[in-house]
Amino acid sequence: MELLQLQYFRKVAELEHMTRAAEELRIAQPALSKTISRLEEDVGVPLFDRKGRQIRLNAYGKAFLRKVETALQALEDGRKEVEDMAGLERGRVYVATTTHKCFSDAIGDFIARRPGARLHISQASEAEKTEKLRRGELDLCITFPPVQQPDIEGAAFLTERIMLAVPLGHPFAGRGSIRLAEAAEEPFICIRPGNPFRQMTDEFCRQAGFAPNIVCEVDEHSAVGHFLRAGIGIAFLPETLLEKFDAPFHVLEIEEPECLRTYQIAWAKNRYLSAAAKEFRDFIVQRFAPNPNLKP
Repeated sequence: MELLQLQYFRKVAELEHMTRAAEELRIAQPALSKTISRLEEDVGVPLFDRKGRQIRLNAYGKAFLRKVETALQALEDGRKEVEDMAGLERGRVYVATTTHKCFSDAIGDFIARRPGARLHISQASEAEKTEKLRRGELDLCITFPPVQQPDIEGAAFLTERIMLAVPLGHPFAGRGSIRLAEAAEEPFICIRPGNPFRQMTDEFCRQAGFAPNIVCEVDEHSAVGHFLRAGIGIAFLPETLLEKFDAPFHVLEIEEPECLRTYQIAWAKNRYLSAAAKEFRDFIVQRFAPNPNLKP
């Protein structure tokens, strides 16, 4: 049994599609099929059920995959630890966020502090982040809401208010705060469904006793300012992003319900975390922890 066989098996098990697996592994499909067949001969049982061109992981394959994941994880963690001991890691850290905009300044400060750091920053959904942490494809992820899973650890580092933005000519524009229920009849500009921010703001509205009257849905917060300027509706905006907008609008604090979101930096509990990853994690927590400008 060879390491390459195990890596190929994991990819086929993940995709349950020989052609796509061969494409991602950048090998010919016949070679991949032959490798999997040889592995099954070594194990002594078929690991996949095959019907025509369909391939599905069977009970033997699922049991074997759990052990393969453990073995490959141990080897990868061992490599990272040895690199750390030998001083070869050189600050390589793989991090994923949902959005770069909130943390671009902090990431820049870390790189300035440690010029040798090699940060690989990517964007991913909340579900993708946790799976990549488990597989060792990420060292850390910045997420909200905090992950509540037994194999994921995390540290909360920032709690921010969610504000209500209205056009300058809006009747609410002369006020400093509002109860969200007062906006029940207003047209809302919202982030598209499926985004954690949208799920959170929908819940805020539910707590206030209404479902938002949505007249416009956008992919990201940067588009909200344009529609606020056009006066077509009001919108929820995170406090930490307000300075990123140049569009004129008025912002109100929401008195009721409590509209807050907490960010967490998370890592896989049972995976080796390099010295560089620990340093980045601790830097982020310390950078945001003393935050007198935000109300808890």
